[in-house]
Amino acid sequence: MNYIKHLNAVFLQFSKDGRLNPTHISLYVTLFQLWNNYHFPVNFHINREEVIQFSKIGSKTTYHRCIKELHHWKYLLYEPSHNPFHGSKIKMFNFGTSDGQVLYPSHTNIGTSNGQAVVPINKHIQTVINNTNGNKLDRPKNENEVIVFFQEENWPELEAKKFYNHYQGIGWKVGGKTKIIDWQATARNWMLKADELKTVKTVVAVSQNTDNLKTSSNKNYSDPL
Repeated sequence: MNYIKHLNAVFLQFSKDGRLNPTHISLYVTLFQLWNNYHFPVNFHINREEVIQFSKIGSKTTYHRCIKELHHWKYLLYEPSHNPFHGSKIKMFNFGTSDGQVLYPSHTNIGTSNGQAVVPINKHIQTVINNTNGNKLDRPKNENEVIVFFQEENWPELEAKKFYNHYQGIGWKVGGKTKIIDWQATARNWMLKADELKTVKTVVAVSQNTDNLKTSSNKNYSDPL
C-alpha cells in the first residue's frame, strides 16, 4: 500500500460523500494514524477512550454512531468487542491504486532518499476540510436532524423542536446577530442552559413549599405568652 496514494484517494472520496461530517473525518484520520503506528497490519485493535480523546469526539454516543456509519459506508470494517480487556477490531480498506512502497511519515525528514516529497498529513486534512464546505454545520438540514441529535444526547423530541423553531425563527444567529458556526455546539449549550433552568425551578418550588412559620391550628390562645 502506498501511504500518499491512499490518503489522496480517501480524501477525494470524502469530498464527494455528502453523508460525512467533520466528526467522521476526524475519527477516520485518528484510526488511520493508529493503523500507521502499527505499521499497517491487516487489522488491529483499538481502545475506545483513546480514540475518542484523539479524535476530539464529545460523547460515546457520537463515537459509536460515526464508527458504525463508517463501517456501513465501506470506509473500514468494524468488529465491536464486549470484552473490556480486548478492544474492538478495525480493518482499514486500502484506497490506494497501486502496490507501491508504504511511506511512513517522519518528523525529521522532509523528503525521501529518491527526492520524492512526503506530503504532511495536516495538508491533506486541510484539503479535505476545504473540499467539504458543502457539509456545513452552521445549520441543520431539517427539523428531523435536530430531533435525532437531541435523542442521541438523551433529550426529548419536544426540546429539539423548541431549539429548532427558536433558531429557525432568527435565521440561525446567536442573539439574532452573530452567525452560528456549529449548530450542534449551540444545541449542547441549549441543553446545558435547560438543565440549569430546571435546577433553578426546582429550588424555587422547594422554597415555596416550605412553611417557615410552623403555625398550628390547635393553638390555645388562653395560654400566657
